[in-house]
Amino acid sequence: MPRPKQRTPELRDQVLRTAVDMLSTDGVAAFTTRRVAEGAATSVPAVYELFGDKAGLVREIFFEGFRTLRRRMDAVGDTDDPRADLLGIVAAFREFVRENPVLTEVMFARPFTDFDPRPEDLSASGSLREFIVSHVQRCIDAGTLRGDAVDISHVLLALAQGLAAQETAGWLGRSAESRDRRWRVAFAAVLDGFAGA
Repeated sequence: MPRPKQRTPELRDQVLRTAVDMLSTDGVAAFTTRRVAEGAATSVPAVYELFGDKAGLVREIFFEGFRTLRRRMDAVGDTDDPRADLLGIVAAFREFVRENPVLTEVMFARPFTDFDPRPEDLSASGSLREFIVSHVQRCIDAGTLRGDAVDISHVLLALAQGLAAQETAGWLGRSAESRDRRWRVAFAAVLDGFAGA
């Protein structure tokens, strides 16, 4: 008698964890559904039943990246200094990128040709965007920034992504001190600029 199929939520979580770990360790070029299935001690058909196809698995990795980043940012917490809290969120983003460069690439750079996020997929980043906008709005309400919260948030996230890409590629400086200084200088300049906007 054939063994019953076990397509449980636990197996789905195990496959997703394995896929994220494998992507982080081996990179995009070595990422295959077969290798993920082997690493999760299951079969390729099981992965397809759980995620639809390779693009479906990558889509879930994309979502998991945003969930993980949001948890990291939530852990920063709020104080009575909204600008310091905003910089804490930036620091959390930087740390996430340093620890997860390939996952960040899946989230923001689309390295897989068979996965192009649909508009509804991009809503995964909406929660993150709203979180950042709410912290920028706290700064505006406190009088430390001036302008439109959504515009400022887009600028800050773009700056963080750019600096993180430069740092990941090794182009932001040779020492930790120089890299840290360039992050501080960039965000001080932008936030000071918006303070007087």
